[in-house]
Amino acid sequence: MQAKENPEYLNKLKRLAATLSVSLAVALCFLKIFGSIYTGSLAILSSLIDSLADVFASSLSFVAIKFSTRPASLEHRYGYGRAESISALAQAAFIAGSGLFVMYDGITRIINPAPLEQTDFGIVVMAISLIATLALIAFQKYVTKKTASPAIKADSAHYTVDVLTNLSIIISLLVVKFLGINWFDILTAFIISAYLIFNAYKIAAEAVAALTDRELSQDIKQKVIDIVTNSEGIKGYHDFRSRDLGGVYFFEIHLELDGNLTLNLTHELTDNVEDAIKRQFPDAQVIIHQDPYGLRENRLDYTIEGSCKL
Repeated sequence: MQAKENPEYLNKLKRLAATLSVSLAVALCFLKIFGSIYTGSLAILSSLIDSLADVFASSLSFVAIKFSTRPASLEHRYGYGRAESISALAQAAFIAGSGLFVMYDGITRIINPAPLEQTDFGIVVMAISLIATLALIAFQKYVTKKTASPAIKADSAHYTVDVLTNLSIIISLLVVKFLGINWFDILTAFIISAYLIFNAYKIAAEAVAALTDRELSQDIKQKVIDIVTNSEGIKGYHDFRSRDLGGVYFFEIHLELDGNLTLNLTHELTDNVEDAIKRQFPDAQVIIHQDPYGLRENRLDYTIEGSCKL
């Protein structure tokens, strides 16, 4: 994590982003309920369903963030960061279900067509939704950049989809208003639903990767390797592992040092490496094991094909 601010400040940012997200989702739901009833637009209904999903997802994010920012305890010594990934996975399932519901309603509309009315009101509703959503996304991206929160990132992905859906619905309503092509509304709803399902898949894949301890990106790992290889007294390294627990990076590495060094000097050299890593990644957890250089032993690098071959 690149942020330099105090951890408590970062946690406040995440809680504020989650609170604003829930508040906006609820407000847009009420707005789109009126818009859907007044116009009869399936596209607005699909956006309403998406906003209902956002209420659920954002509420889940709020609870997950509140839980994940708790300090480590005797029973959870690694902390509660995994709560955010669980939240993102649940959000993905709900979003996918919402997309399927809209598709089903679209099929029903094809069988039993219904004319659209009051498209002007619908355009106003979606324009207000668009402006409010853009403002929230800007703040969420700022918070994500500062905190690397999976829950806020997933929530921001929802609202990014909302921007696209709001724009497409406005276009759809303009087509219906000026060209009288009512089926364009149903087509728009189908496209939105397909995108919702695809986006749900991406969120779920990332959440599962975090829950199954996927290695951090090559770029992040290379920065740690550069620190190790450029540190005084370090002759080599092996069995380098990494993972992400709700925006907190965990690094485990075996350092190879001169076996004739005193324990105090070995401790000092490895502390220097740990301090350098934490300067690059504040709040990171670093576990270092020292090995005598040239020691022959069974290693993780030997047992996992392709692991740590950087």
